[in-house]
Amino acid sequence: MKFIFPRNYNFKNKILGVIDYPTAIFNIIFFIFVLGLFSIFIKKLSIRFLFVIIFYLPIFLFSIVGFNNENIVYAIFYIIKFLLKPKLYLYK
Repeated sequence: MKFIFPRNYNFKNKILGVIDYPTAIFNIIFFIFVLGLFSIFIKKLSIRFLFVIIFYLPIFLFSIVGFNNENIVYAIFYIIKFLLKPKLYLYK
């Protein structure tokens, strides 16, 4: 059986078909950062995990759902770029 893919088809490698590799790396780095930050300030383990879930879960869910299969790293880059120079996008 042969499959024919058009030339303009954009094939992206994904982990388990859900999340692409740069987004997964971003999620791991962000999780380690949040866990390290709260482990410094909070000593009780159950409260620490509660705060990690509260601060990490929205970013993780947003990276899975995303902006129409847009990479979350690029989306955050565009948001920061807009916040620094909003006139660039408003005038064009």
